[in-house]
Amino acid sequence: MQARQIPLAERMRPHTLEDFIGQGHLVAEGSLIRSMLERGSIGSMIFWGPPGVGKTTLARIIAQQTGMPFFSLSAIASGVKDVRSVLEQAAENGKAILFIDEIHRFNKAQQDSLLGAVENGTIILIGATTENPSFEVIAPLLSRCQVYVLKSHDEEDLVRLMQKALQEDEWLASRQIELKETAALIRLSGGDARKVLNTLELVVQAFAPGTPVVITDEIVLNVVQQKIALYDKNGEQHYDIISAFIKSIRGSDPNAAVYWLARMIEGGEDPKFIARRLLILASEDIGNANPNALLLATNCFQAVSMTGYPECRIILAQTTTYLASSAKSNASYMAINHAMELVKQTGDLPVPLHLRNAPTKLMKQMNYGKNYQYAHSFENNFVNQEFMPERLSGVKLYEPGQNAHEIKLREQLRALWKEKYNY
Repeated sequence: MQARQIPLAERMRPHTLEDFIGQGHLVAEGSLIRSMLERGSIGSMIFWGPPGVGKTTLARIIAQQTGMPFFSLSAIASGVKDVRSVLEQAAENGKAILFIDEIHRFNKAQQDSLLGAVENGTIILIGATTENPSFEVIAPLLSRCQVYVLKSHDEEDLVRLMQKALQEDEWLASRQIELKETAALIRLSGGDARKVLNTLELVVQAFAPGTPVVITDEIVLNVVQQKIALYDKNGEQHYDIISAFIKSIRGSDPNAAVYWLARMIEGGEDPKFIARRLLILASEDIGNANPNALLLATNCFQAVSMTGYPECRIILAQTTTYLASSAKSNASYMAINHAMELVKQTGDLPVPLHLRNAPTKLMKQMNYGKNYQYAHSFENNFVNQEFMPERLSGVKLYEPGQNAHEIKLREQLRALWKEKYNY
C-alpha cells in the first residue's frame, strides 16, 4: 500500500515513548509505565479510555521496547479458537504479549480461555476497552491485570499532534499549509487523536493540488458536513450525543431524548451502553422522586441484554420516555457526595459501642452492643437513638427533594427526628 493510501493517523503513529503525545501520568519521566519498562518488569494490564487516546499505540511501544513477540486480536472478529492459536504460538516462544482490542466485547467463555496463560505467565495480556472494565471484564481476569486509565487528549495535545504531522508527514510537508484556526478541528475530534489527524488530512485534500492551504474553522465545518458522518458507525462511544441524550432526559424532554436515542441506534451504539447510562440516570436524577424508575431501568438493562437489536430499540424507547417524563430529584446523589466528602474530612471515626456487633463473650464484656434498642420493639417501629459517630451527631446529609414522593418522606422524617434534624 502506498504511503498516501494509509490514513494520516496511522502514518503518524509513534514508535517510542519519546514520540508519544499525551498521557503524561503514564509515560512521562518517573511515571508508571515508563518506570515499569525501565525496570523490565511488565505485567498484564488493561487500558481503559475513550477512542483515539493511544491504547493500541502504547501496547505496541511496550512490545517493541521489551523485544517480546507481539500478537494482536480484535475482540469483534476473534473467537476462542483464535485465542488458543495465539496461546500455542506464545508457548512456543516462551512468552509473548497479546493485545486484545475492545476486550469488553469478549464473552465470559472467551475471557475464561485467557486465564491459564495469564496466570502462568505464557502471555502478558494488554487489553484495550472504552467501557468500564469493572462491568465488562470477568473478575478473575481483572484481578490479574493492572487497570490504567487513559484520558481524552486536551487542546494542547491535539495542536501538538497536528503541528507535528504538518512538519513530519511527507505529503503534508510538501504542501504549503497554514493552520490558521484549530477550534473546529479540536471540537469535532472529541479528544480523539486519530479523528483530529484524519480530519486534518481530509480538509487538506479538499484543496486543489499545488494551491496554498489555509485552514479555518469555517472551511473545516464545510468539509466535515459534506464528507464525515457525525456519528461513529463502528459503535464507539460518541460523547456529544450521549451527553445530549442524558441532559434531555434530565431536562424532562422525552421528544429530544428519543431523538438522540434514535441517533445512537442508527449509529450502531452498543445497546447495553445506552441501558447502563439509563440505569445510572434513574438513580442519579430521579431517585426517590419515583423509585419505580430504577426498577424499570434495571429491567430495561436485563431485557436489552436478552434481546439485542432491532427489538431492544422498543425497550430503550419505553424506558427513555418514562424516565424523561418522570419527576426528578438528585437528593440521593447529593447525599452520597456530601457523605463521601465528610468521610474524607473526618477520617475513620469510631463506631458507637451500642451499634457494634458482639458475637463473642469478650466483645460483650467490652460493652459492644450494650444499650442498643431494637426499633421493632417500639411503637411505630422507631426509637430515638444515636446512629452517627459521636462527633457527627446531628449532621444532616439527605435533604429530600421538592416533589410529591419526597415531600411525604420529608414529613415522615420530620415527625421521627424533630428533635435532632431540621427537616
